[in-house]
Amino acid sequence: MDGTFWYAVLLGTALVAANLPFLSERLLFVMAPGGTKAFGWRLAELAIMYAFVGLFSYALEARQGQVYSQGWEFFAVTACLFLVLAYPGFVWRFLWSRNR
Repeated sequence: MDGTFWYAVLLGTALVAANLPFLSERLLFVMAPGGTKAFGWRLAELAIMYAFVGLFSYALEARQGQVYSQGWEFFAVTACLFLVLAYPGFVWRFLWSRNR
């Protein structure tokens, strides 16, 4: 399979992972807290999912060849991109679902 397929898989994984904290009321997708989950927990889960996607992308890069070292700029840009990908879940949880 060519690189375009793996880029699409990585982007799809990031999109799903970024929205998961806003779609579930379970803490870390395992424990049910009883009631609604606090926004701080959602941010913590978002950071965990960012790390998961980062490890997944590192594994894909290692599978295809040499892994290049990245500076802080790379991580700042990818974190902002991850937050942009999380926007649909945020809108659904906090803005759109209140109007129903």
